Amino acid sequence: MNDIPTAPPPSRLMAWVGGTLYFLAVGLLIGGAPSASGTVHGLGAMLAATLLVGVLRRAPLLALALVLLGSSIVLAGAPADLSDAYRSLFLAYLAADLVLGFIVATRARRASVLAAAGSFLVQFLMIGGFTHGSDMVGNVVITVLAMAAACTAGQLSSERRQHAVTLRAREVSEAVVAERLRIARELHDMVAHSIGIIAIQAGVGSRVIRTQPEEAREALRAIEVTSRDTLSGLRRTLVALRQADPDAEASGRAPLGPSPGLADLERLAAATADAGVLVEVRRSGQQRPLPADIDLSAYRIVQEALTNVVRHAGTGGCRVTVDYGDEELSVEIVDDGHGGAGDGTAHGFGIVGMRERVALLHGRISAGPLPGGGFRVAARLPLPEPLSGAVEAR
Repeated sequence: MNDIPTAPPPSRLMAWVGGTLYFLAVGLLIGGAPSASGTVHGLGAMLAATLLVGVLRRAPLLALALVLLGSSIVLAGAPADLSDAYRSLFLAYLAADLVLGFIVATRARRASVLAAAGSFLVQFLMIGGFTHGSDMVGNVVITVLAMAAACTAGQLSSERRQHAVTLRAREVSEAVVAERLRIARELHDMVAHSIGIIAIQAGVGSRVIRTQPEEAREALRAIEVTSRDTLSGLRRTLVALRQADPDAEASGRAPLGPSPGLADLERLAAATADAGVLVEVRRSGQQRPLPADIDLSAYRIVQEALTNVVRHAGTGGCRVTVDYGDEELSVEIVDDGHGGAGDGTAHGFGIVGMRERVALLHGRISAGPLPGGGFRVAARLPLPEPLSGAVEAR
C-alpha cells in the first residue's frame, strides 16, 4: 500500500504560522518603529507573544524559548536613552512569565525547574545590560517576584487539576464496584432460580423416564423453557457489560427482549409450579407503569424468594402479594414451610442481595421465619407520583 502524503494537522499548521508571524511582528517592532517609546516596544513584544498559542499547546518549552528570544531582540533593538526603558523591560517579559506559569501548571517538575532557571537567566542578563547599581537590585527583585507569582499560580492550578483527577478516579472506582455488585446480584437472582428449577425437573425426569414418559417429557419441556429464559437473561447482561457494540447494526442482530418485571410474575409462578411449588399471585392497588429499576428489583426479590421456597422450604405452595400503594410498592412472599436462616448466609447470598437492592432504592425489607411456621419476605419500595394514564387493577 503506497504512502500518500497528507497535510499537517491543523494544530501543527497553526504552530508554524504563529511562530512565523511572531518573528515578523518582532522585526516590524525593531525596523518599523525605531523611535517609538519603550512602553510601545514592551507592549508590542507582549502582544506579539499571543501569536505563539499554537506553539504553546504543542511544545510549551519551545514557546517559552521563542518568547524570551523575541522579547530580548525587541529590547536590544529599542532606543537605549528612553526614560521608560525599565517599564518596557518588565512588559516585554510579562508574556514569558505567563508561559512559565503555564509550564508549571501542565508539565513535570523537571521541565518546570528547567524553564524557570532558563527564564531567570535570560531576564537577569537583560537586566544587567539595561540597568546598573541600585536600579539593578530593584529590577532583579521585581523580576523574581513576578516569576514567583507565575510559578505559584501554575503550581496551584496543577494541584487543583490533580485533585480533580483523583476525585474522578475515585468516583470511577466506586462506580465500577457498584456496577460489579449490581451484575453479581442480577446473575445470582437469575441463574440461581433457573438452575434450581432445572435441577428439580432433571431429578423428576430421571426418576420417571421409564415408568411415566409423559411426565418425563413435561420435565424436559420445563428444562428447555427455563434454559432459554436464562440464556436470554444472560445475553442481556452481557450486552449491558459491553455497553455498546459498533458491529451490532452491521451484523443485523435481532434486538433482545426487555428486562423482566412484575408483569411477568404469572410466568414466573408457572415455572415455579413446574418445580413442584404452587404460587398464588395476588395484586392490589392501582397498577401503573413503574420505573425500570423498581420494576426489575421487585421482580428479582420475588424470584429469589421463590427460589428459596423451592430449595429450602419443603412445602408445596406459597403466596405472593403485590400492593401498588400511593407512595410505595409492597411485595410480600409467604410460605408455610419449615422456615430458614434469617440472613440468608446458610444458603448463599440471596437475602443479602435482596437487602442490597432495596437499600439502593431507599426502601425497607424484612425476612425471617414466622412464629407459627413458614417464612416471610416483605419489601417496601418508594414509588414516584402516579402517572395520569394509570390502569385500575383487575
